[in-house]
Amino acid sequence: MALKLQRLARACAGLGLTLCAAAAAQSRAIPLDKLHTQLGFELSTRWGQTLEGQFPRYDGVVTVLPDGRHQVSLRMYTADVQIADHARYAQWARGSAFFDADKWPEVVFISHPYDMTVLRGGGQIAGELVIRGIRRPETLTVQPAACPRPALDCDVVLSGAVRRSDYQMDSLKLAINDRVVFLLRARLEPTGDTP
Repeated sequence: MALKLQRLARACAGLGLTLCAAAAAQSRAIPLDKLHTQLGFELSTRWGQTLEGQFPRYDGVVTVLPDGRHQVSLRMYTADVQIADHARYAQWARGSAFFDADKWPEVVFISHPYDMTVLRGGGQIAGELVIRGIRRPETLTVQPAACPRPALDCDVVLSGAVRRSDYQMDSLKLAINDRVVFLLRARLEPTGDTP
């Protein structure tokens, strides 16, 4: 009897691995188009000045899941952060008081699965944001698309505000507001079978 149970357990485990492999094979990852995609953020000073930051180096993919939903994964590299026309603020943003690029080289956002209708009509994409090793749930707001095939024929425009104090980025409180707005304009690499 014990031998039959072991054989049955092995057969079920093999079937489970086969099903997992089949599901993984049906998923496909489409990279972001680096020519058209821009990932950045905005900070504002206490006296009304807006500082526009950019992540010139990043990796991003959209995974099409077996059920047809999508999931985005972004890695933005903090050592390369730039702030337009403000070299000192850029150095501060890369330093230990803000992103701390030496210790935390990436900002990561991984969305929960979402339906493509969000990209067309606008809405929310929830996910997990990791800054300085701190993981928190955050939501990006998607603007309604300007074309029928968003991410292919026009940019997908997303934004999301976070509090930098939630990620232990507390320096310069008197000069820089706590609110950081992430701004993304994204397109996918064109492929022959892109949805």
